[in-house]
Amino acid sequence: MLQSGYAADRIMPIMLDSIKATNNGSNRLRRPADPKFTRLVDLIREGQLAGAIQIRIERTKDGGESSVLIFRTEQGPAARGERQEIKSILGIRPDIRELRVNCGGYSGKDDEIDMMTRSMLQIMLEFAAVVQVPESDVVQKNATPGLVDTPGAKALNGPSLRVLVTDTPPKDAHVAAQYDNDGSGLPTLTSNPSTHS
Repeated sequence: MLQSGYAADRIMPIMLDSIKATNNGSNRLRRPADPKFTRLVDLIREGQLAGAIQIRIERTKDGGESSVLIFRTEQGPAARGERQEIKSILGIRPDIRELRVNCGGYSGKDDEIDMMTRSMLQIMLEFAAVVQVPESDVVQKNATPGLVDTPGAKALNGPSLRVLVTDTPPKDAHVAAQYDNDGSGLPTLTSNPSTHS
């Protein structure tokens, strides 16, 4: 997705659990992001905008694929400083220009990046953790409280999505779903694309 041009600061906090053993935040685990992870995401986004970082997919002779992160060397002093900071956070040798990106646990090698990605189920659970859950459903044990229902708690990181439950139709929602009003258990969806919530 980064290779396709999606913004790092939108994609990485949702899709990654860790990078080089540096943890992302998790709403479902109530785990704050390591400040190094947050800084790394910001640096990679800045590199994307400046054209200083590129992602390439390489196909091997056996038909497999691997991702390569490339630091362009012709950029100015600011980009060089950011590049060195990225390498420092990741524990990468300063002289490396191309890094192989692996999916899996931390290897400890100083010439590659290891990422633990989230499964689709994990991503859905991260979104679900910030859904407002009706108190009646919690009392009846039909649902567990969402993170936003915990006193003093707030979303630690995360998806730019708000799901609220109310007895009255919302006026400014992008999408509204009437759920189980007639006892059928089937939602009725409405959408107002000009506004967002």
